[in-house]
Amino acid sequence: MIQPMRFRKIIPMICIAMLLVPSLVVRAQNMVANTDEQKVPPYTLPDPLRDKNGKSINTLQAWKQQQRPYIFKRFEENVYGRFPRQQLPLRFKVTEEPTRALDGKATRKQVRIFFGEQSNAYLDLLIYLPATATGPVPVFTGYNFGGNHTVSADTGIYLSQQWVDARGKGVVNNKATAASRGASASQWQVEEILSHGYGLAVAYYGDIEPDHPDGWKTGIRTTLSTALHIQPSEWGAIGAWAWGLSHIMDYLQQDKTVDAKKVAVMGHSRLGKAALWAAAADERFGMVVSNESGEGGAALSKRWYGETVAIINEKFPHWFSPNYKKYNDNTAALPVDQHMLLALMAPRPLYVASAEGDQWSDPKGEFLAARNAGIVYALFGKKGIEQDTMPGLQQPVGNTIRYHYRAGKHDVTLYDWQQYLSFADSQWKN
Repeated sequence: MIQPMRFRKIIPMICIAMLLVPSLVVRAQNMVANTDEQKVPPYTLPDPLRDKNGKSINTLQAWKQQQRPYIFKRFEENVYGRFPRQQLPLRFKVTEEPTRALDGKATRKQVRIFFGEQSNAYLDLLIYLPATATGPVPVFTGYNFGGNHTVSADTGIYLSQQWVDARGKGVVNNKATAASRGASASQWQVEEILSHGYGLAVAYYGDIEPDHPDGWKTGIRTTLSTALHIQPSEWGAIGAWAWGLSHIMDYLQQDKTVDAKKVAVMGHSRLGKAALWAAAADERFGMVVSNESGEGGAALSKRWYGETVAIINEKFPHWFSPNYKKYNDNTAALPVDQHMLLALMAPRPLYVASAEGDQWSDPKGEFLAARNAGIVYALFGKKGIEQDTMPGLQQPVGNTIRYHYRAGKHDVTLYDWQQYLSFADSQWKN
């Protein structure tokens, strides 16, 4: 029999446990990756054209001067962290003068971008341009996962000297070897890009910050914290990688062989997240391509499908702002969602792509985000995606915002590049 005094102590404990049960249930749900469309609960998306006071935004002036900065700030505060605006005196060192490459199809150049006059922090940029070019060339730019030498088997590309994920081909003790040359060539399709008259400028994201939880200790979030007037905890790795892309644009803008008004920033997976955030922060990018960027990229966060906010923060605690973790168990409270990030690309051409074998990235969530960004593009007189339902496999849809759903796994394929290049042709050559 329970004694009266003990009973009085147990009652509060029971009450507390009952209060905790709902939050525990929510936590358990958010840590599970649902891939059953029938189990997706209702959710409400914020209106990109509704300001903080609930007033409708219906003019370009109001969007540019008021709403766009407001939405960008909400992403800084809640998702990616502060984007540094401190200007550094960049140094560009051409480490390889233009050289014929790829059996004469290309001109190859390699450049080292130093961040600051005295800083040792740098990024190595590999540039391929069509050998037949007679003037400035439109360029696709982005990051690779294993070093510039993985983009092509071309032996003229310098091997990366940075930390590399041990799972990469030809990597020994987290260092690249010659065996990793061309390891990701299928994801870049260099000759296909050149055949359309476009160039390619790529860099290794590990030059900015190694992709592991302690990477900030040796990456630019620490080495440049004083110069940038920002503490490592004020932003995440994705923010740092996006910052690096913006400085690639700084170089491309002054390179007379590049058409700086026609630079497309492209990224796959986590690097697709970085590409989107870079384009949101830097409107000099003339086109944006998100390839299966998923949670924290093009996919809606409030949709319980595939990877969740809780899962991504648990697996990759270094990617986002610490504030993003506040929404692990309550995405309904998140004041933004990714359709609003995509809306920040307006009026620039935007391509979002998904794959059938990559449900983790929530293809439908990516489609819906792209579809719902269209109301902002309409302010500019641009058409986005007009159909409400997911397209079939290999059936691209949309206008200035375009989307496709490809057969196959989480990857970048020749099919993807063919669509991106065709899209660029329609936007830049007509």
